[in-house]
Amino acid sequence: MKIAISAVGPSLDAEVEPRFGRCPYFIIVDPDTMQFEALENSSAMAAGGAGISTGQMIAAKGVQVVLTGNCGPNAYQVLSAAGIQIINGVSGKIGDAIQAYKSGQFQVTSQPNVAAHFGMGSGMAWVVVWVKAWEWVREWVREWVREWELA
Repeated sequence: MKIAISAVGPSLDAEVEPRFGRCPYFIIVDPDTMQFEALENSSAMAAGGAGISTGQMIAAKGVQVVLTGNCGPNAYQVLSAAGIQIINGVSGKIGDAIQAYKSGQFQVTSQPNVAAHFGMGSGMAWVVVWVKAWEWVREWVREWVREWELA
C-alpha cells in the first residue's frame, strides 16, 4: 500500500502542508515498512491547474490514500476518479500523521473541503512578482559589482 502526504519538506519529520495542489513536496510511504520517497511537486507554483496536475502525478505513482490538510474540487475529482481515498484535515508531523492513519484515527473524506483555487491565496501572484523582481535586482547588483571590481 502507498500513502501520499502533502508536506512542507522532504522528510518524515516535516510538517503536513495544508494545501494539496500547491504543496512543495509529497512523502509517498508504505505504512507497513515506513520506506518512503520524497517527491517534489512540480505544480506547486503553476499559474493554474495545480490541483488537477498534482492529482494526476499522485495517481500515476500508484497511491491508494492521500493525507492532506485541504483538497479542492478539481484535485478531489481527479483523485476520486483514480480510486484514491482522500483524508482531509490532517496536520502535524508526517510521521505522526502516518501513525494516526495506521491506528484508524482518520475518516475518508466524501467531498472537497475547500473551494477551487483555495491554495493560491489572495496575494500569491504579487508574491511571485516581487520574488522575481528581487532576483533580477540581486543579479543586476552582482553584475555591477563584478564590473566595478574589474575597472
